[in-house]
Amino acid sequence: MAARAYWQGQIRLALVSIPVEIYPATKSGAQIAFHQIHEPSGERIKYEKVAPGIGPVDADEIIKGFEVEKGEYVLLEQEEIDAVKLESKKTLELTQFVDSSEIDVLYYEKPYFVVPADDLAEEAFVVLREALRRTKKVGLGQLAMRGREYIVSLKPCGRGLILETLRYADEVHRAQGYFRDIPDSKPDAELLDLAEALIDRKTAAFDPQEFHNRYVDALKELIERKRKAKGKTRIIEEKDEGGRSASNVVDLMAALKKSMEGKSGSAPAKKAPAKAAAKKPAAKKPAAKKAAPAKKRA
Repeated sequence: MAARAYWQGQIRLALVSIPVEIYPATKSGAQIAFHQIHEPSGERIKYEKVAPGIGPVDADEIIKGFEVEKGEYVLLEQEEIDAVKLESKKTLELTQFVDSSEIDVLYYEKPYFVVPADDLAEEAFVVLREALRRTKKVGLGQLAMRGREYIVSLKPCGRGLILETLRYADEVHRAQGYFRDIPDSKPDAELLDLAEALIDRKTAAFDPQEFHNRYVDALKELIERKRKAKGKTRIIEEKDEGGRSASNVVDLMAALKKSMEGKSGSAPAKKAPAKAAAKKPAAKKPAAKKAAPAKKRA
């Protein structure tokens, strides 16, 4: 495999140990990175690490410290930090199994692909994968990677397994504090039916290729226009006048019905002008009377 493993170790289930390798399942998308520039000179801004009263310092003179009181630090060498032993450092022990629906989406953090480390590990790997698939369970354990210990979940994914790091309970806000003031009322039945019909109409298989980062695309376009301008010309984008203000009052029923109409809703709008045109010939009769005086002059 061309990619370099992010982590190598073993998955342990009771007395069974399975050597595995873990690879990141995601990558950084297209991003626009900006640098800070000193405008008068055009030079890029750089930063130095400075100690108050001393000035710039060398990197080898910097050590990590934990502040125990204001201005008082416990200093730690990197070797001391690396020497902290965790049983989970090279072993992921599956200590619990749960239904995937029991894990709130708020706790999921980042996914990784898990593959067997060698041919000898494949049989045990496949057994674990199929056991999780048949029981429809997710394995849980704790794993240390890159100086941090994570809660992780393990579940089948095609021929392999997906490991997802999870957030700890103290890293997640309680939703009740944010949702408390939202009324627990029943919606209007007709409105609900319309909303459900609209959802059904727009339901389709998920295709991530259908979505792209429009903000990044717009920034790239702006940068390209500035590059071609070859100067400090400021390019101001026109404001979207179609945006809604917070004070706009929306007729929810009308909006939902209009959303449901789609192409079929445009037909009635076209019929109205046609009916008006049909009545116009009757209105043209006085014009025929005006033509009579012209004949008398002849």
